[in-house]
Amino acid sequence: MNIRLIRPKEEHKNEALAFKQEFIDIGTPIINGSELLDQTDSYEDWLRSVTDNTDERTVNPDWVVTDTFFAVDENERIVGIIDLRHTLNDFLKDFGNSGYSVRPSERRKGYATNMLKSLLDVAKAAGMNELHLSVEKTNIPSIKTITKNGGVYERSFEFEGELADIYRIELQ
Repeated sequence: MNIRLIRPKEEHKNEALAFKQEFIDIGTPIINGSELLDQTDSYEDWLRSVTDNTDERTVNPDWVVTDTFFAVDENERIVGIIDLRHTLNDFLKDFGNSGYSVRPSERRKGYATNMLKSLLDVAKAAGMNELHLSVEKTNIPSIKTITKNGGVYERSFEFEGELADIYRIELQ
């Protein structure tokens, strides 16, 4: 399996909307790691937001510098989305440095593990020493993705009645 992480651009609009539609079609209202692609009606507005959030001079004052990537396969099909939050504010301390989602039709193929592995290189290049990732206790596939990438359990917390754990990945 060969995937690449690419930054969203205007030419990805149709593929991104098809990616989003798969989540809608299965009744999943949240696309983790998408910087609110799931809640934005306009791809252009979303693209402007994720582009602005990559730079400390233009980042939304309520957010943190964040890199968002589409994971694409050898056919340039979007198979996933993942983000890297360079710092954690009070709101994000229980959500961690990254969120990610794999296209529903492409799950259980190892994409999430490869996406996170690729993101670790991006984080190292950005000068980060570790990542914190949160995951619901019942999300076994995501826990496996995190632990395969070196994640070590750090602590548990509760959010909106759901129990979740924080894992830490040391960047070598």
